Amino acid sequence: MDTAFSSFFESTQSGSRWNSFKNFNQISPVVQSHLKQVYLSLCCALVASASGVYLHLLWNIGGILTTIAMIGCMAWMLSTPLQKERKRVALLMAAALFEGASIGPLIDLAIQIDPSILITAFVGTGLAFACFSAAAMVARRREYLYLGGLLSSGLSMLLWLHFASSIFGGSTALFKFELYFGLLVFVGYIVVDTQDIIEKAHFGDLDYVKHALTLFTDFVAVFVRILIIMLKNSNEKNEKKKKRRN
Repeated sequence: MDTAFSSFFESTQSGSRWNSFKNFNQISPVVQSHLKQVYLSLCCALVASASGVYLHLLWNIGGILTTIAMIGCMAWMLSTPLQKERKRVALLMAAALFEGASIGPLIDLAIQIDPSILITAFVGTGLAFACFSAAAMVARRREYLYLGGLLSSGLSMLLWLHFASSIFGGSTALFKFELYFGLLVFVGYIVVDTQDIIEKAHFGDLDYVKHALTLFTDFVAVFVRILIIMLKNSNEKNEKKKKRRN
């Protein structure tokens, strides 16, 4: 991840790399147009997800059923032929809406504790997403794709840790490790997935709906973890204040 950061900052200091960043000389016009569609679809998906959160706040619909519905919409979208573009976009928006409803309880908790935490977490996620996406675009083609194997191993480790803690019980230290390590893994996926999307587009894979779904899941995964970390830190600060008063 340090490599990604250094690549981004070096690009802003070097004249030739800055021109590459500004003009996207390394990316063909076709791929540039594809990326515009991907990020536009991602923005629409985030708006749909926010609508899902709002629906949960109104009617308390978030839970297991919305999670199942989200997975179903994703699977349906991925199995739908590329020719049915409108249907696939609609399924993407539906999946994003159900995803928003599913994380609605967490958002509701953050609003009750401190609404500013929610805003800070979203802005922080947006900045991190923009920086790491830019790092992937500025870097040489396929430079970070090798990280995919390491990130897959890290994700597998997280799944096994979560499975073990659900059966045998988990400690606070293990929970913190899962949070921070998971955040590191999904931030890494932002870089890898961005370069993977660019590389696939160079070879003719212009499925912007599927690519937007990939980035959307990365964004939500990072946002949820940042929000949980901030809520946990806020709760610990409040407990320390109470102890001092007593």
